[in-house]
Amino acid sequence: MAKAESSSLPILIDLAKDNADKAGRMLQQLTAERNNAESQLSALQTYRQDYAERLQKATEAGLSASNYHNFRQFIATLDEAISQQNRIVAQIDSRLEDGRRSWYAEKRRLNSYEALQTRQVQQRLAQENRAEQLAADENSAAMYRRLRPAH
Repeated sequence: MAKAESSSLPILIDLAKDNADKAGRMLQQLTAERNNAESQLSALQTYRQDYAERLQKATEAGLSASNYHNFRQFIATLDEAISQQNRIVAQIDSRLEDGRRSWYAEKRRLNSYEALQTRQVQQRLAQENRAEQLAADENSAAMYRRLRPAH
């Protein structure tokens, strides 16, 4: 039974490593996706700020009602795009948190298997040391019995 457990543990460790690596790659991909979405949001916010400043300057210089309406409509469109991009960033943040939890779970699983393997190696070494000590003790006792004068 110990032999079967011992032989399956490296397989479990390899699978856990593969799963942890996959989770890590997914986490990297989500992080890149998050950074891209944040950049897009920042660009939209900058663009909106620029248009609001243009509207302010155009209003100070004198602006027709239709041009004012067009400016306001475009800014409203930008506001909606910003709102939508904020939702996208929030969704990615949620997926990113799920990805982190998944990666941590896979790393914990891998660490557990590796700890179990280390424990098994230590137990095997301790058994081997005890067996060697027992053999050495038996050899010493046999030698002592042979060399001891009989009464």
